[in-house]
Amino acid sequence: MAESIIKIRIEGELAYIALNRPEKRNAINQAMLRAIPEAIDEVDRPEVRAIILYGEGQAFSAGIDFTSLANDTGAQGGQGGGPDMQRFRRFVAESQASLNRLETIEKPVIGALHGFVGGLGLELALACDARVAAAGARLGMPEVRIGLVPDVGGTTRLTRTVGYARSKELIMTARMIEASEAERIGLVNRVVAEGAHLAAAEELAREMARNAPIAVGLAKRIIDKGHGLDKMTFQELELLAQSSLIGTEDFREGAAALAQRREPRFKGR
Repeated sequence: MAESIIKIRIEGELAYIALNRPEKRNAINQAMLRAIPEAIDEVDRPEVRAIILYGEGQAFSAGIDFTSLANDTGAQGGQGGGPDMQRFRRFVAESQASLNRLETIEKPVIGALHGFVGGLGLELALACDARVAAAGARLGMPEVRIGLVPDVGGTTRLTRTVGYARSKELIMTARMIEASEAERIGLVNRVVAEGAHLAAAEELAREMARNAPIAVGLAKRIIDKGHGLDKMTFQELELLAQSSLIGTEDFREGAAALAQRREPRFKGR
Protein backbone atom coordinates (compact mmCIF):
# COMPACT_ATOMS: atom_id res chain seq x y z
CA MET A 1 0.00 0.00 0.00
CA ALA A 2 1.30 3.45 -0.86
CA GLU A 3 2.41 5.04 2.41
CA SER A 4 2.29 8.44 0.72
CA ILE A 5 -1.46 8.11 0.12
CA ILE A 6 -2.65 6.48 3.37
CA LYS A 7 -0.91 6.42 6.74
CA ILE A 8 -1.60 3.71 9.32
CA ARG A 9 -0.64 3.41 12.94
CA ILE A 10 -1.84 1.14 15.72
CA GLU A 11 -1.69 2.26 19.34
CA GLY A 12 -2.98 -0.37 21.72
CA GLU A 13 -6.63 -1.08 21.03
CA LEU A 14 -7.03 1.76 18.50
CA ALA A 15 -5.99 1.89 14.85
CA TYR A 16 -5.58 5.18 13.00
CA ILE A 17 -6.04 5.52 9.24
CA ALA A 18 -5.12 8.90 7.79
CA LEU A 19 -5.82 10.31 4.33
CA ASN A 20 -2.44 11.73 3.45
CA ARG A 21 -2.60 14.09 0.48
CA PRO A 22 -2.60 17.36 2.43
CA GLU A 23 -1.26 19.32 -0.51
CA LYS A 24 -4.43 18.32 -2.42
CA ARG A 25 -6.72 18.74 0.61
CA ASN A 26 -6.91 14.94 0.60
CA ALA A 27 -8.74 14.85 -2.72
CA ILE A 28 -9.52 11.19 -3.37
CA ASN A 29 -7.98 9.53 -6.42
CA GLN A 30 -8.03 5.95 -7.60
CA ALA A 31 -4.83 5.10 -5.73
CA MET A 32 -6.39 6.26 -2.45
CA LEU A 33 -9.60 4.35 -3.13
CA ARG A 34 -7.58 1.19 -3.69
CA ALA A 35 -5.47 1.84 -0.59
CA ILE A 36 -8.44 2.17 1.77
CA PRO A 37 -9.42 -1.56 1.69
CA GLU A 38 -5.73 -2.46 2.04
CA ALA A 39 -5.56 -0.26 5.13
CA ILE A 40 -8.68 -1.91 6.55
CA ASP A 41 -7.16 -5.35 5.97
CA GLU A 42 -3.97 -4.20 7.69
CA VAL A 43 -5.76 -3.11 10.88
CA ASP A 44 -8.29 -5.94 10.96
CA ARG A 45 -6.54 -7.67 13.86
CA PRO A 46 -7.92 -9.14 17.08
CA GLU A 47 -6.12 -6.62 19.25
CA VAL A 48 -7.64 -3.66 17.39
CA ARG A 49 -11.02 -2.83 18.90
CA ALA A 50 -11.86 0.43 17.06
CA ILE A 51 -10.64 2.47 14.10
CA ILE A 52 -10.31 6.23 13.64
CA LEU A 53 -10.34 7.70 10.13
CA TYR A 54 -9.08 11.26 9.69
CA GLY A 55 -7.39 13.57 7.22
CA GLU A 56 -3.95 15.17 7.42
CA GLY A 57 -3.58 18.88 6.76
CA GLN A 58 -6.31 21.49 6.51
CA ALA A 59 -9.26 19.30 5.49
CA PHE A 60 -10.72 15.85 5.94
CA SER A 61 -11.24 15.57 2.18
CA ALA A 62 -12.09 17.91 -0.69
CA GLY A 63 -13.84 15.04 -2.46
CA ILE A 64 -13.01 13.48 -5.80
CA ASP A 65 -9.74 14.35 -7.51
CA PHE A 66 -11.05 15.56 -10.86
CA THR A 67 -7.72 14.85 -12.60
CA SER A 68 -8.03 11.27 -11.42
CA LEU A 69 -11.68 11.18 -12.49
CA ALA A 70 -10.72 12.14 -16.04
CA ASN A 71 -7.70 9.86 -16.27
CA ASP A 72 -9.03 6.82 -14.44
CA THR A 73 -12.38 6.74 -16.20
CA GLY A 74 -11.04 7.31 -19.68
CA ALA A 75 -12.96 10.58 -20.04
CA GLN A 76 -10.70 11.66 -22.87
CA GLY A 77 -10.56 8.29 -24.56
CA GLY A 78 -14.16 7.53 -25.41
CA GLN A 79 -15.70 8.02 -28.79
CA GLY A 80 -16.31 11.69 -29.46
CA GLY A 81 -14.08 12.72 -26.52
CA GLY A 82 -16.57 11.49 -23.92
CA PRO A 83 -15.92 8.92 -21.23
CA ASP A 84 -15.45 5.23 -21.86
CA MET A 85 -18.69 4.16 -20.20
CA GLN A 86 -17.63 0.60 -19.36
CA ARG A 87 -14.45 1.91 -17.79
CA PHE A 88 -16.42 4.57 -15.92
CA ARG A 89 -18.88 2.04 -14.51
CA ARG A 90 -15.97 -0.14 -13.42
CA PHE A 91 -14.37 2.86 -11.68
CA VAL A 92 -17.60 3.67 -9.80
CA ALA A 93 -18.15 0.01 -8.84
CA GLU A 94 -14.59 -0.23 -7.49
CA SER A 95 -15.12 3.01 -5.56
CA GLN A 96 -18.33 1.66 -4.03
CA ALA A 97 -16.58 -1.58 -3.09
CA SER A 98 -13.80 0.38 -1.38
CA LEU A 99 -16.21 2.25 0.88
CA ASN A 100 -18.27 -0.89 1.44
CA ARG A 101 -15.16 -2.59 2.82
CA LEU A 102 -14.78 0.23 5.32
CA GLU A 103 -18.45 0.09 6.27
CA THR A 104 -18.62 -3.67 6.79
CA ILE A 105 -15.58 -4.32 8.97
CA GLU A 106 -16.86 -5.76 12.27
CA LYS A 107 -15.22 -3.03 14.31
CA PRO A 108 -16.42 0.50 15.11
CA VAL A 109 -15.07 3.12 12.72
CA ILE A 110 -15.11 6.75 13.86
CA GLY A 111 -14.64 9.56 11.36
CA ALA A 112 -12.77 12.57 12.76
CA LEU A 113 -13.78 15.44 10.48
CA HIS A 114 -12.41 18.93 10.04
CA GLY A 115 -12.19 21.60 7.39
CA PHE A 116 -13.88 20.72 4.12
CA VAL A 117 -15.85 17.47 3.94
CA GLY A 118 -17.45 17.45 0.52
CA GLY A 119 -18.66 15.10 -2.19
CA LEU A 120 -16.76 11.84 -2.12
CA GLY A 121 -15.16 13.00 1.13
CA LEU A 122 -18.57 13.09 2.80
CA GLU A 123 -19.47 9.76 1.21
CA LEU A 124 -16.34 8.33 2.82
CA ALA A 125 -17.32 9.84 6.18
CA LEU A 126 -20.81 8.35 5.87
CA ALA A 127 -19.27 4.89 5.58
CA CYS A 128 -18.03 5.32 9.16
CA ASP A 129 -20.21 4.25 12.08
CA ALA A 130 -20.02 7.63 13.80
CA ARG A 131 -18.68 11.06 12.95
CA VAL A 132 -17.11 13.71 15.18
CA ALA A 133 -16.67 17.14 13.58
CA ALA A 134 -14.54 20.09 14.55
CA ALA A 135 -16.22 23.48 14.75
CA GLY A 136 -15.77 25.22 11.43
CA ALA A 137 -16.07 22.05 9.37
CA ARG A 138 -18.27 22.36 6.29
CA LEU A 139 -20.09 19.33 4.90
CA GLY A 140 -22.10 18.71 1.77
CA MET A 141 -22.57 16.97 -1.56
CA PRO A 142 -22.18 19.48 -4.40
CA GLU A 143 -22.28 16.95 -7.25
CA VAL A 144 -25.42 18.32 -8.95
CA ARG A 145 -23.61 21.62 -9.49
CA ILE A 146 -21.51 19.89 -12.12
CA GLY A 147 -24.29 17.73 -13.50
CA LEU A 148 -23.67 14.53 -11.52
CA VAL A 149 -25.17 12.77 -8.51
CA PRO A 150 -23.49 11.24 -5.44
CA ASP A 151 -22.68 7.76 -6.74
CA VAL A 152 -20.45 6.10 -4.15
CA GLY A 153 -23.17 5.37 -1.62
CA GLY A 154 -23.92 9.05 -1.11
CA THR A 155 -27.63 9.02 -1.79
CA THR A 156 -28.17 5.72 0.03
CA ARG A 157 -26.09 6.41 3.14
CA LEU A 158 -27.13 10.04 3.44
CA THR A 159 -30.81 9.09 3.22
CA ARG A 160 -30.31 6.36 5.79
CA THR A 161 -28.55 8.82 8.11
CA VAL A 162 -30.64 12.00 7.91
CA GLY A 163 -33.88 10.83 6.26
CA TYR A 164 -35.52 11.41 2.90
CA ALA A 165 -36.43 15.08 3.20
CA ARG A 166 -33.05 16.22 4.56
CA SER A 167 -31.20 14.08 2.05
CA LYS A 168 -33.14 15.50 -0.88
CA GLU A 169 -32.57 19.05 0.35
CA LEU A 170 -28.82 18.62 0.79
CA ILE A 171 -28.27 16.81 -2.50
CA MET A 172 -30.63 18.85 -4.68
CA THR A 173 -29.42 22.23 -3.39
CA ALA A 174 -25.72 21.18 -3.34
CA ARG A 175 -25.53 23.25 -0.15
CA MET A 176 -22.51 23.05 2.14
CA ILE A 177 -23.58 23.19 5.79
CA GLU A 178 -21.74 24.08 8.98
CA ALA A 179 -20.84 21.45 11.57
CA SER A 180 -23.48 22.76 13.99
CA GLU A 181 -26.26 22.21 11.45
CA ALA A 182 -24.82 18.79 10.59
CA GLU A 183 -25.11 17.85 14.26
CA ARG A 184 -28.66 19.18 14.46
CA ILE A 185 -29.86 16.98 11.59
CA GLY A 186 -27.92 13.91 12.73
CA LEU A 187 -25.26 13.96 10.03
CA VAL A 188 -22.54 14.07 12.69
CA ASN A 189 -22.77 12.70 16.21
CA ARG A 190 -21.09 15.60 17.95
CA VAL A 191 -19.24 18.87 17.33
CA VAL A 192 -16.16 19.80 19.32
CA ALA A 193 -13.79 22.74 19.44
CA GLU A 194 -11.58 23.37 16.42
CA GLY A 195 -8.56 21.08 16.61
CA ALA A 196 -10.19 18.73 19.15
CA HIS A 197 -11.82 16.36 16.64
CA LEU A 198 -9.15 13.66 16.83
CA ALA A 199 -9.11 13.58 20.63
CA ALA A 200 -12.91 13.45 20.70
CA ALA A 201 -12.93 10.60 18.18
CA GLU A 202 -10.44 8.74 20.37
CA GLU A 203 -12.69 9.19 23.40
CA LEU A 204 -15.69 7.79 21.55
CA ALA A 205 -13.63 4.95 20.06
CA ARG A 206 -12.32 3.92 23.48
CA GLU A 207 -15.84 3.96 24.89
CA MET A 208 -16.88 1.47 22.20
CA ALA A 209 -13.64 -0.52 22.39
CA ARG A 210 -14.07 -1.41 26.06
CA ASN A 211 -17.11 -3.56 25.26
CA ALA A 212 -17.20 -7.17 24.05
CA PRO A 213 -15.79 -6.99 20.49
CA ILE A 214 -17.83 -9.80 18.94
CA ALA A 215 -21.04 -8.31 20.34
CA VAL A 216 -20.10 -4.84 19.09
CA GLY A 217 -19.34 -6.21 15.62
CA LEU A 218 -22.61 -8.15 15.42
CA ALA A 219 -24.62 -5.20 16.72
CA LYS A 220 -23.12 -3.13 13.90
CA ARG A 221 -24.07 -5.78 11.33
CA ILE A 222 -27.62 -6.09 12.64
CA ILE A 223 -28.18 -2.34 12.43
CA ASP A 224 -26.68 -2.07 8.94
CA LYS A 225 -28.32 -5.18 7.47
CA GLY A 226 -31.65 -4.65 9.21
CA HIS A 227 -32.25 -1.19 7.80
CA GLY A 228 -35.22 -1.39 5.44
CA LEU A 229 -36.29 -4.87 6.53
CA ASP A 230 -39.67 -5.56 8.04
CA LYS A 231 -39.78 -5.67 11.84
CA MET A 232 -40.05 -9.45 12.16
CA THR A 233 -37.06 -10.11 9.88
CA PHE A 234 -35.07 -7.44 11.72
CA GLN A 235 -35.84 -9.18 15.02
CA GLU A 236 -34.83 -12.51 13.50
CA LEU A 237 -31.35 -11.04 12.96
CA GLU A 238 -31.28 -10.13 16.65
CA LEU A 239 -32.30 -13.66 17.62
CA LEU A 240 -29.66 -15.31 15.44
CA ALA A 241 -26.90 -13.01 16.69
CA GLN A 242 -27.87 -13.49 20.31
CA SER A 243 -27.97 -17.27 19.93
CA SER A 244 -24.34 -17.18 18.80
CA LEU A 245 -23.22 -14.73 21.49
CA ILE A 246 -24.79 -16.58 24.43
CA GLY A 247 -22.16 -19.31 24.17
CA THR A 248 -19.11 -17.06 23.95
CA GLU A 249 -16.37 -16.75 26.52
CA ASP A 250 -16.90 -12.99 26.45
CA PHE A 251 -20.52 -13.37 27.59
CA ARG A 252 -19.44 -15.53 30.52
CA GLU A 253 -16.76 -13.00 31.41
CA GLY A 254 -19.18 -10.08 31.11
CA ALA A 255 -21.74 -11.77 33.34
CA ALA A 256 -19.10 -12.69 35.91
CA ALA A 257 -17.67 -9.16 35.93
CA LEU A 258 -21.13 -7.70 36.46
CA ALA A 259 -21.80 -10.04 39.37
CA GLN A 260 -18.39 -9.29 40.90
CA ARG A 261 -18.68 -5.55 40.27
CA ARG A 262 -15.45 -5.28 38.31
CA GLU A 263 -14.41 -4.28 34.83
CA PRO A 264 -14.65 -7.18 32.33
CA ARG A 265 -11.58 -8.46 30.49
CA PHE A 266 -12.86 -9.39 27.06
CA LYS A 267 -10.81 -11.58 24.74
CA GLY A 268 -12.94 -11.54 21.62
CA ARG A 269 -13.95 -15.18 21.74
